[in-house]
Amino acid sequence: MSLVTRNPATGRRLATYREHTRAEVARAVARADAAQRDWATLTPAARGKFFRALARELRAQRDALAALATVEMGKPVAQARAEVEKSAVLCDYYATHTARLLAPEHPAGAPAKARVVFEPLGVVLAIMPWNFPVWQAIRAAIPTLASGNALLLKHAPNIPGSALALEKAFLRAGVPGGVFQILLTGTAPMPGLIADPRIRGVTLTGSTAAGKPVAVLAGAAMKPGVFELGGSVPALSLADADLDLAAETCAAARLINSGQSCVCAKRFIVVRAVRREFEMRFVARMTARSVGDPADPATAVGPLARADLREKLHAQVTQSVRRGARVLLGGGPLPGPGYFYAPTVLTGVRPGMAAYDEELFGPVAAIIVVRDEAEAVRVANATRYGLGASVFTRSRARAGRVAAQLEAGSVFVNDFVRSSPELPFGGIKDSGHGRELGAWGTRAFVNVKTVVGA
Repeated sequence: MSLVTRNPATGRRLATYREHTRAEVARAVARADAAQRDWATLTPAARGKFFRALARELRAQRDALAALATVEMGKPVAQARAEVEKSAVLCDYYATHTARLLAPEHPAGAPAKARVVFEPLGVVLAIMPWNFPVWQAIRAAIPTLASGNALLLKHAPNIPGSALALEKAFLRAGVPGGVFQILLTGTAPMPGLIADPRIRGVTLTGSTAAGKPVAVLAGAAMKPGVFELGGSVPALSLADADLDLAAETCAAARLINSGQSCVCAKRFIVVRAVRREFEMRFVARMTARSVGDPADPATAVGPLARADLREKLHAQVTQSVRRGARVLLGGGPLPGPGYFYAPTVLTGVRPGMAAYDEELFGPVAAIIVVRDEAEAVRVANATRYGLGASVFTRSRARAGRVAAQLEAGSVFVNDFVRSSPELPFGGIKDSGHGRELGAWGTRAFVNVKTVVGA
């Protein structure tokens, strides 16, 4: 079997990669198992030196890694370069703080000679998506490696070049062979891998549909898991919002990675009193984003990553319009080569429409008009997802009150949702469970061991 890559900006075939055979996958597991035993003997501070070296390597390879992301999945190159830098910042964070994050603890009220220590579990299997080829891999790998585990990464099949380039970066940074490995394979070997006793944990970022069967397999095998899944992130513009700030931030949030991100704002819940003013400003900001060649640093919106993704998105828009949504901007694929879709704004979005009920993975914004703050919160929570949310208001007291009511893993006030190395990241409901990053990510795959008397 082979993995075939295509340039989303042109639709042209890029390269063909041979998939790893089952025997090669088995050898990778054995190698990871052996390498992890040595890696676990290093102190957290010693592991941190490798992360510092990796940060330097990522920065040295920034343009090459960004170019690969741009050509393989269509990410605008300026955003791709920022993604590599953000990944390097994460490596620096764990280089500095791993020893502190894993330091033994003495719980309040525990016996004097009691302590809690954090020990690695072994080899972790990571299944990662295509939309952030560098960041997703680094976000999964570094906290997991920091706690003494090894990691096998099955990256998305449309970005094998990016995956292999990352593996080389780890090796050039001096990370021992076997500690971080790429598996070039489809989904067929996953059930056997998850059941393998040498695989001690599973992490997956992707759609809810992709995550649920993997979570079932992990549960059946009694393996801990971290699942960062889909999101239909609401952005609430309340009656006292700074509408210029809200419109600009919401447009930026909707078009991150050409709208292909779990934490992109997707549902724009607007109080009726400010609806007209918000729509006018928001459409103007969406219109101002340049669409075009993702290799051009001036481009803000590139193509969707695959033809089937564009087809699905357009079907969702078409269904929503057929059921009564109005198009304020865009509304369809752009002519010419590649998988481009016009930045689109729909208003009058209601339950029963795909734009209301489903995650829109592309540059399409759904405006939902509500009466007041209470209805805004109710609508924001009326979803099976719970990854993140934004609130726009001039009142700090109101922001705190609303944030406390929103069912989400993170809430940002007057800003858009994003991840950061020091803060826990993840969702609730169908957006998954477990947390990445910060101390929470470092301890996601550890044995939290109680020791008394030693």
